[in-house]
Amino acid sequence: MLSSAGVSSATPTEEMNGAGNLMDFLDEPFPDVGTYEDFHTIDWLREKSRDTDRHRKVRPRVCVQFTVNTFSSHHACLSSVCQITSKSKESVWELIKSLLDAWSGWVVMLLIGLLSGTLAGVIDLAVDWMTDLKEGVCLSAFWYSHEQCCWTSNETTFDDRDKCPQWQKWAELMTGHAEGAGAYVLNYFLYVLWALLFSFLAVSLVRVFAPYACGSGIPEIKTILSGFIIRGYLGKWTLLIKTVTLVLAVSSGLSLGKEGPLVHVACCCGNLFCSLFSKYSKNEGKRREVLSAAAAAGVSVAFGAPIGGVLFSLEEVSYYFPLKTLWRSFFAALVAAFTLRSINPFGNSRLVLFYVEYHTPWYMAELVPFILLGVFGGLWGTLFIRANIAWCRRRKTTQLGKYPVLEVIAVTGITAVLAFPNPYTRRSTSELISELFNDCGALESSQLCDYINNPNMSRPVDDIPDRPAGPGVYNALWQLALALVFKIVITIFTFGMKIPSGLFIPSMAVGAIAGRIVGIAVEQMAYHHHDWIIFKNWCRPGADCVTPGLYAMVGAAACLGGVTRMTVSLVVIMFELTGGLEYIVPLMAAAVTSKWVADAFGKEGIYESHIQLNGYPYLDVRDEFTHRTLATDVMRPRRNDPPLAVLTQDSTTVEDVETLIKDTDYNGFPVVVSRESERLIGFVQRRDLTLAIKNARQKQDGVVSSSVVYFTEDAPQLPASNPQPLKLRRILNLSPFTVTDHTPMETVVDIFRKLGLRQCLVTRSASPGHHHQEGCPATHGSNDEPGPRVHHVQLAEKSFPPPTL
Repeated sequence: MLSSAGVSSATPTEEMNGAGNLMDFLDEPFPDVGTYEDFHTIDWLREKSRDTDRHRKVRPRVCVQFTVNTFSSHHACLSSVCQITSKSKESVWELIKSLLDAWSGWVVMLLIGLLSGTLAGVIDLAVDWMTDLKEGVCLSAFWYSHEQCCWTSNETTFDDRDKCPQWQKWAELMTGHAEGAGAYVLNYFLYVLWALLFSFLAVSLVRVFAPYACGSGIPEIKTILSGFIIRGYLGKWTLLIKTVTLVLAVSSGLSLGKEGPLVHVACCCGNLFCSLFSKYSKNEGKRREVLSAAAAAGVSVAFGAPIGGVLFSLEEVSYYFPLKTLWRSFFAALVAAFTLRSINPFGNSRLVLFYVEYHTPWYMAELVPFILLGVFGGLWGTLFIRANIAWCRRRKTTQLGKYPVLEVIAVTGITAVLAFPNPYTRRSTSELISELFNDCGALESSQLCDYINNPNMSRPVDDIPDRPAGPGVYNALWQLALALVFKIVITIFTFGMKIPSGLFIPSMAVGAIAGRIVGIAVEQMAYHHHDWIIFKNWCRPGADCVTPGLYAMVGAAACLGGVTRMTVSLVVIMFELTGGLEYIVPLMAAAVTSKWVADAFGKEGIYESHIQLNGYPYLDVRDEFTHRTLATDVMRPRRNDPPLAVLTQDSTTVEDVETLIKDTDYNGFPVVVSRESERLIGFVQRRDLTLAIKNARQKQDGVVSSSVVYFTEDAPQLPASNPQPLKLRRILNLSPFTVTDHTPMETVVDIFRKLGLRQCLVTRSASPGHHHQEGCPATHGSNDEPGPRVHHVQLAEKSFPPPTL
């Protein structure tokens, strides 16, 4: 429901806000004034003003007053000028406080990097162990994954490097038989059973303890960073439950990843450490600067890509990203990556998840299949977004949404049953992508590297020429084709369920499968038809011309770009993820092509689409406002609407205010001189008004329902028999942001985006503006001067109930 509120009033502790809001120094501050209710937007201008006031207090100043006499033939004005100068000598305590305030931001970044890196390392290790637990167990140490178990074995051979006596599958452990139909069926059954158990635990924990721990979290993070309040979404329980259930969800074998939810986990860490410093806990704008840096740290530990994480935060999630946030994001991402590298969860002493080392350069002619992969990525992104949004909308509007546990169990069961027979869907998605990215060297034993070798070949190991595909390659191709169809379909129904679910890895898997298939096809064409004109110039017989793993990497980037619409950060993440720095041009070509193709069918990526589906109030800075309307066309009240809900500066009673609050749902009210003139004086927030009256009734004697509320500097002249009036000038914003009724809506929308307003007031002047006499300040609130009449324009402020499971 659209609501109306004014530019937020300054906090009780401010001397003057950034827009010139004078404060009353005589009254005691009202508690909780200046805070925000749940599911409301913050006011960036007020938060900036609050931070400016905090700087004044942390770095004290001396105020020197002197008087200037100005004479003219008509009047004499006394002006008071306050000259601000720095103290010549500060106490040691003040210096310490100033240093602590200056360094608190870097301390928070350090803590975020350490905690998010540690959690990411623990999650990686736990996922590896629990994923392998579905197939077997290590007898020497049950907490070892399959790979770790065989590392410690001295009986592992090169040909059977994945087999060792210490690791046994469940059928072999229970029946003593590792082969045969009975062993296969038993392993199949236990694989499905473990998957169902993990997913049931994940959805149950989310449903009972932390409903906000479900999903990717990136759409909500984008909305929160734009200024929206969702209390509890970044809380301690959400952090704990999301960390645990993320391990369970990924280990269940569902078509989802942990990379997106790790951004949510990192932002929860950032919010946790913000509460330790009043600089951030009491200022929502400063808090969002920390959360932007935390999002960068999340991507840094998700992919081992610190620079890509900073660019991801800047390009994809952040709404307000000043230069100092860029440096702090870089520092947080650096600390997080260093912490993850110290834990070494991948066991290869590398930070990157899919390290590759190709020995063949790419050729200009290969740009054609790279661009075709970009087209495929754009089409896949469009298909996925439309199908997934349609399914999620159906989930919201039908009985399906009432049974989230049953939905998760059903999708998990279908996924496990269909995934087990295919070796490329049975393994974890990260392992699948790693195998698809790899180049076929002499030591590879994968089916994808089953080429027919020339016995007369005498070349270095790292320069293996193109060879004809063997039966293992052709067998792998049709298994990959089935895996591609399976991943495309099942991911549509998986993303958006009530468990932690990331989209990066499933999208990359779809692209990597398609890219590997295309790469093998191009490789075999180059081998068998090297005399074709397209191959003649760069592919000679006996040469290593085509690298299928590179095509898988390009396809992964294309599909991820088609779904998320990322470009710059995507390319940087991909080359950091793989270490393939010299392949930036193919990655750029595929990323740009996929974005162009996907944008031809719709500008919104998957995260923006889910923001719209959930009804979050998000004004995307990249959207264009094409409607040719004026502010007068959208302001409230419109013609035939009830009169504008306003307060007068000195004639409204407490009972009138409480009735107005009860009968309306606006988030604030203009304060005018009188209902006849409607000359704008200022704006007061609904929440501040409610808290102030409640506080006055409890602590101030003589305040009753018939007490007059006044917002002027001096109390109005009232009969002696009237009860004590209530002065609320402290919560009045004397400088609300206003535009005229003929302002184009395109300008108004830009103002909301760039200034971060909650709302704007539309004024219509009844007569020419009053003239300020030179040398004297203009008087506010005089009844004899005509001024602008006020209306509301309502944008970017929505209220909606919290999501329920």
